[in-house]
Amino acid sequence: MKNYIIIGGSSGIGLAIVNKLKSKPQSNVWATYNSSDDEFIKQNEMYFHLDVNSQDYNFPELPEVIDGIVYCPGTINLKPFHRIKPDEFIQDYQVQFLGAVRLIQALLPKLKKSNGASVVLFSSVAVQKGFIFHSLVSSSKGAIEGLTKALAAEYAPEIRFNCIELSLTNTPLAASLLNTDAKLEANNNRHPLKRIGKPEDVASLAIFLLSDKASWMTGQVINLDGGISTIHLNK
Repeated sequence: MKNYIIIGGSSGIGLAIVNKLKSKPQSNVWATYNSSDDEFIKQNEMYFHLDVNSQDYNFPELPEVIDGIVYCPGTINLKPFHRIKPDEFIQDYQVQFLGAVRLIQALLPKLKKSNGASVVLFSSVAVQKGFIFHSLVSSSKGAIEGLTKALAAEYAPEIRFNCIELSLTNTPLAASLLNTDAKLEANNNRHPLKRIGKPEDVASLAIFLLSDKASWMTGQVINLDGGISTIHLNK
């Protein structure tokens, strides 16, 4: 059996990963939620509460060996740079970067006991593309990409670290960017494949990176973005 922990597994991409992993044989899944109105999640024994901003994690009884972690918590705070207070950068780093750091450090002893553990993190296509109003997202996610490569080097060959670099995906986190038909159509049309991402698209790649099929892959930042980072359509 393989033991996986999905941080932020109560909605969006995290929930899609949980659902796909649960359908696979030989997989034990634990997942966290922070704020959720879903009573099923609160009462489901596979879920436990975790605030990634907390300085002291209180984990339930977890197995001695963890084979994979996916860190899903994130923010999408889009503002003109001159209106952003330094404290807002700190708050963004707390969720996007330092939460991942604390979580990995806390679970590192269990990851080391696995025979080929895998950690999957998430970034944004804004890191390499450069979009207006994205200084918060780009800086914190850029740190995640650097962390991915550094940890991949430090813990090879015991633990693999890879990062998925995403464009806009249809999740509750992105709801304010997609809350009208016009916004949805405009965002679909920005992508060469003429649609934004779905949580299931991302879950499929994350599960591949967790699996033994990706056992020769580490330190990679993989674009999953409908082609927006590399393709320019002049029609």
